[in-house]
Amino acid sequence: MLEVYERLGDHCHGVVYTTVVLSQEQRDRGRLKLTGENGEEIRLFLERGKPLLVGEYLKSSCGKLIKVEGAVEPVTHAECDDWHTFARACYHLGNRHVKLQVGERWLRMQPDHVLEEMLELLGLTLSHQEAIFVPESGAYSHGGHHHH
Repeated sequence: MLEVYERLGDHCHGVVYTTVVLSQEQRDRGRLKLTGENGEEIRLFLERGKPLLVGEYLKSSCGKLIKVEGAVEPVTHAECDDWHTFARACYHLGNRHVKLQVGERWLRMQPDHVLEEMLELLGLTLSHQEAIFVPESGAYSHGGHHHH
């Protein structure tokens, strides 16, 4: 079993021992029991409140490197043609503290039928997809990392 206490960021030049594929919810947790893609058990003991990033590297207590990848999971994809409608949708979702992945006049969120109905009423087009969900980290977080 590997124990991980150290984060190395998204640049690493060593040999990756194994990879873990994590959902957005799992990447949000600091304490976690996982299984690497090589079948080895891994326990994370990391700082709470700082989500793991897709593409980040971890270092086990015995010096082995582990890469974090994002799991493909169900998401609601919403899009529209105009910025005003898009801004209104983001405002209403932000007002409800919904985790969002934001693109150019599109957004992704975890499926929620009530929020989906609201977005449709605002004029967005919705679809259900399978994708790696990478929400914005928030205005007060200390990551400042943005994925495209």
